[in-house]
Amino acid sequence: MYIIFVLIAVSVLVAAGFLAAFLWAVRSGQYDDDYTPAVRMLFENEFNGVPKTEKPSQKQS
Repeated sequence: MYIIFVLIAVSVLVAAGFLAAFLWAVRSGQYDDDYTPAVRMLFENEFNGVPKTEKPSQKQS
């Protein structure tokens, strides 16, 4: 019976730790930008913030 109380106490401490980590992440701005990651693959002209140079087009005769 004693082990049940120990397991409940440990699980409450672990849950409180996860809640504290989540609240810290929210307050530090971890979840502020939820739009850019969804459309990042659509931006072809930039790679790590540096614009790609365009390749010269080859004209076919």
